Amino acid sequence: MLSYENIFDSLGLREWCDESQANSLMSLSQLRGDKIEWWELPFPSLDNLHKACSAIPQTRDLTASLETGFLAVRPSLRLVLDPLTQPLSWALDYTLLFFTTMPWWALVPLILLITQFVTKSSRITFLVAICFVFFLFIDHYTYAIQTLSIIFVCTVLCTLIGIPIGILMSKNDSAQRMITPVLDMLQTLPTFVYLIPLIFLFKITEPKLYGLAIMFYSIVPVIRLTNLGIRLVDKNLIEAADAYGMTARQRLVNVEIPLALPNIMAGVNQTIMMSLAMVVIASLVSAPGLGTLVLDGINNLRLGVGFVAGFGIVVLAVILDRISKTALARIDESRKI
Repeated sequence: MLSYENIFDSLGLREWCDESQANSLMSLSQLRGDKIEWWELPFPSLDNLHKACSAIPQTRDLTASLETGFLAVRPSLRLVLDPLTQPLSWALDYTLLFFTTMPWWALVPLILLITQFVTKSSRITFLVAICFVFFLFIDHYTYAIQTLSIIFVCTVLCTLIGIPIGILMSKNDSAQRMITPVLDMLQTLPTFVYLIPLIFLFKITEPKLYGLAIMFYSIVPVIRLTNLGIRLVDKNLIEAADAYGMTARQRLVNVEIPLALPNIMAGVNQTIMMSLAMVVIASLVSAPGLGTLVLDGINNLRLGVGFVAGFGIVVLAVILDRISKTALARIDESRKI
């Protein structure tokens, strides 16, 4: 009969193991009056090995050691990361302050003018106007503006950071091989997992906590599509640019980025949508906006509050999607001309 206790005994490790606390599979079987055959032996997991040899840690010891180690390096990490991430907190705070203190009769027309300038579409501008009238009518205007402010800051920062990373990946195969696994991880992690290390690292009242969670979740599309767009540029056009004596920088700015702009804008569109999706999850860590109403509806079983706030998020998603797609269509038309 095979058991892990017998294996440790045959290897001469019994003195290393704490016999007084060992709880082998053999002794358990004897208490039942059964015998454990080799095909009944469970997988040698940490918990099963601990039963035969208490010197081997359990799974809970492993997780506890990871938490202890993270808490031990937390002060050093904060010393480095606080100065780097503090501008994000300032950007979120001041943007929220600016948009929420500006009166609606000044901010809404400004948003409509920007929408008309970007889309050149009266239909889209009218749709945005109707949506803001809806928010004003149900007294959700402030929450909607808070959500838009967060999306604005996070999308701008994701674009400023993601496009250079995408360009680097398109120009350097080694960089692409190193960055792609990181992007795969960020894209496959469940949304709640983004909050776990950030909660341990930062205070829950700091805006950079939810700002970083939103950015980590939504930056992937703009990086991937920037890389893809530049790699799909026609090689003949690149050779023609080289023949005209363009430098690598001139070729990138004047040829490759303009031709890759539709793909880049598609990445920005997806980043906006993913930022909006993450804003609701970020409300768990003090992110303001419509997500807080959704969370309130869930916690207090207030169906109406949660439903109306969720519908408001859908409305924001629709208008942001229409604006970005219309702007992308304009870029495509200008290229054809």
